[in-house]
Amino acid sequence: MQDLTVIVTEFGFAISLAVGMGYFIYYVWKFIIDKIQPKLDEMHLALIKCIDANRMLDNDMIRLQQKVDVVLKYEQIHNNEHSTESVGSRNSRPDDVQVQKSEL
Repeated sequence: MQDLTVIVTEFGFAISLAVGMGYFIYYVWKFIIDKIQPKLDEMHLALIKCIDANRMLDNDMIRLQQKVDVVLKYEQIHNNEHSTESVGSRNSRPDDVQVQKSEL
């Protein structure tokens, strides 16, 4: 404590605080560089991996949606073919043919 009073009396309060603030800034900067920066680098790599995985899943979802759309389109075409076949089979009944002949 006496060392602090000697420094303040010899150099002044403002200079003593400026030196103390300089040491504090150096300490914080050193802490960030030594402790926090390596963890940030690790988290950056983990973030890149998560983004890549998310993009891959998004691409997979797009491909799956396209496949589902194709299957639904084929099902719709298949259903339309069956409905036209049933309409064609109804028109080929003898009653319908007789009705058509009587209308003419």
